[in-house]
Amino acid sequence: MATSRGSRVLIYSHDTFGLGHLRRCRTIAHSLVENHKNLSVLILSGSPIIGSFDFRARVDFVRVPGVIKLRNGEYTSLNLHMDIEDTLDLRASIIRHTAASFDPDIFIVDKEPLGLRGEVKATLEMLKSRGTRLVLGLRDVMDEPKLLAPEWQRKNVMPALEDLYDDIWVYGLPQICNPLEGMELTPKVQSKMVYTGYLPRRPGTAASVSLPEITQRPFLLVTTGGGGDGEGLIDWVLKAYESDPLLPYPALLALGPFMPPELQASFHERAAQLERVEAITFDPHFENLMASAAGVVAMGGYNTFCEILSLDKRAIIVPRRVPRLEQTIRAERAAELDLVQMIADDGERDAAAMAAALRRMPRQKRPSEVVVPGLLEGLTNVNRLAEPWLVRAKPRLSRAERAVG
Repeated sequence: MATSRGSRVLIYSHDTFGLGHLRRCRTIAHSLVENHKNLSVLILSGSPIIGSFDFRARVDFVRVPGVIKLRNGEYTSLNLHMDIEDTLDLRASIIRHTAASFDPDIFIVDKEPLGLRGEVKATLEMLKSRGTRLVLGLRDVMDEPKLLAPEWQRKNVMPALEDLYDDIWVYGLPQICNPLEGMELTPKVQSKMVYTGYLPRRPGTAASVSLPEITQRPFLLVTTGGGGDGEGLIDWVLKAYESDPLLPYPALLALGPFMPPELQASFHERAAQLERVEAITFDPHFENLMASAAGVVAMGGYNTFCEILSLDKRAIIVPRRVPRLEQTIRAERAAELDLVQMIADDGERDAAAMAAALRRMPRQKRPSEVVVPGLLEGLTNVNRLAEPWLVRAKPRLSRAERAVG
């Protein structure tokens, strides 16, 4: 017999390397439970460090076996001694059975319409038959159109956008980017797209890990995000301080948990030689750390960009160009609007060029001094869009009805 129950949201993040998808999903989950008192949110993630983050009451996670993308573009199991196809089958099974048992009112899929190698397609079809609201969440920039269109064609995602998904939420603004620009979208798919604005962040209440003394006075935060491809940024900033020790602020380097250990050791050694530079690997309460910084130097991933806007920080963005132009497109548009300063990594990494950018930083506008309507209304709009499907939660299915074969 069906009985009443609280509302439920399931969020899928294919994150296998890096922090971006996971941190975006966590931000959305926390906002949803904060605004809906009878709601539970469950996050499905492949991130190996999801357990390092704290979660609010009524938010929890299920970690599926991790995989990692090799330089040749192929995937391999992160920890299990299993064939990749067996690992992907296991992930898909866990995802489908979790969704069947949790029986969400809304299922939000982050970035990958069919999941990693199509692993959520069967789950989407199953939940569609149950009346679950299916939402694809896209960051503001996916990739340059000439690369994204053939990629999605190869993955055959258009039928899912047409027939499975009910909504497509774009966590950004069209003034900065249309993530599906250049795609041949039908009117039906176009009608599903809603721009929410960027997802604002705020410092948490939990204390950060023990931080260097340098953070007790105005300092510059240099962050690579996850750190897996951030060695160029760290090297360039270190070159600037090695050549000019009297730059406006002392610098704290946040290397990132995925930076290879040998690179971390090298950067720690170089930082130790400089009186006004220190380095840490990772702080799970990163918003607190950025909130106390006088300025930020970053690569310009989605979450870092949201934090810069939300915490109103002067920032220098040094975007990567491979394997995607996502960060470069975002940084160029933001610089055109005068929200950030951008400098391009030409591979030479001239110390004087970085030093000059650091000296300009104190004279930059703060993001709040630039008027962009709706810029940080993402969470307000996500809650508004979710509201109709949460206030009239589905009747609870019996155990037999929730079972899958």
